Amino acid sequence: MSAFAGKHILIIIENLSAPFDRRVWQEACTLKEEGAKISIICPKMKGQNKSYEVIDDIEIFRHPLPMEGSGAFGYLLEYSTALFWQGWLGLKIFLHKRFHVIHGCNPPDLIFLTALPYKLFGVKYVFDHHDINPELYLAKFARKDLFYRIMLWLERLTFMTANFSIATNESYKEIAIRRGKMSPDKVTVVRSGPGLKRMKITDGNQVYKKNKKFLVGYLGVIGGQEGLDLLMQTVKLIKQKRNDIQFAIVGGGTDLEKIKKLATQLKIDDCVDFYGRVDDTLMVDVLNTCDICVNPDKPTEMNNLSTMNKIMEYMALKKPIVQFDLKEGRFSAGDASLYVRHNDVEDFATKIMYLLDTPEIGKKMGEFGYHRVLKELSWDHESKRLVDFYKMVFH
Repeated sequence: MSAFAGKHILIIIENLSAPFDRRVWQEACTLKEEGAKISIICPKMKGQNKSYEVIDDIEIFRHPLPMEGSGAFGYLLEYSTALFWQGWLGLKIFLHKRFHVIHGCNPPDLIFLTALPYKLFGVKYVFDHHDINPELYLAKFARKDLFYRIMLWLERLTFMTANFSIATNESYKEIAIRRGKMSPDKVTVVRSGPGLKRMKITDGNQVYKKNKKFLVGYLGVIGGQEGLDLLMQTVKLIKQKRNDIQFAIVGGGTDLEKIKKLATQLKIDDCVDFYGRVDDTLMVDVLNTCDICVNPDKPTEMNNLSTMNKIMEYMALKKPIVQFDLKEGRFSAGDASLYVRHNDVEDFATKIMYLLDTPEIGKKMGEFGYHRVLKELSWDHESKRLVDFYKMVFH
């Protein structure tokens, strides 16, 4: 008999849709393969706008979301709308087939409000800690004001409500224990390891190079803290010295149009392509074509303590990396990356050009990263941690 036969887990996501949220989808598929029934509540997004869909025997209930919040009113509207739909759809699912666990994935730290009533019926709440929201607020607004204190309060309430918590790295586990007051034996680290079936190495497609010799790739969210403005400044410095490098930006976010305008202002449109949010096939095709990949995440406390999926996805495709020198970024990549002085775009440009001009070094870095993923960080390893964690939850 399967380990979790007869168990029903409701996963709630607020900031991304399924199956687009790669970490959550891997978790859902792993738990389903262990015999659990999986339902997911998430917002509708471009390309994933069906209200109800079943993919690989996983039920997905999607709800409308008015906008991606950018100001106080925008966030209030977004979060209140999400809570309404999470409450309504959760009740609908529970009445149809009772669930045993609500698995809430932040941001924001509000999903505990949806989970609270169900605890009266013996439903356990698992908090999947994707982002440290107080630090995210600091990264966006650079002030410890009333809203920052509210972030800390909501985080504390989330940990108080949670029966168990999943941390994406040791830094997040430490926060759960120190700031969230959770017992260490209730917190398990499950990293967002890439799935090697999805991140397949191919020859890529030279069309993405736009007749240039080299291609440099970025994959991820495009927001204020991701440092795409610094990357655009880096591109400008490189363009002043040479014209044989094309840049591919894969991903979307609240700052996408802003960064496109910046590229135009800096007169680098001809060497930067913005692909937006794309499916896995195109994403993997573009990244396989890249000679190196970059992570310009700004040196903030949020980014310093967070594990970025893109780093390990670059490594899974044997790509050498250039990034700012941050704690968890260095832990993930090790010798697969060159590390740049904080906010130093000249150093960033120099290291990009150095790697492109010394392919033998880049190849060694790529091989190191690939074998680190293969032996330690892939989802094949992390999925076992998730299964062991849920055995504890259901005990």
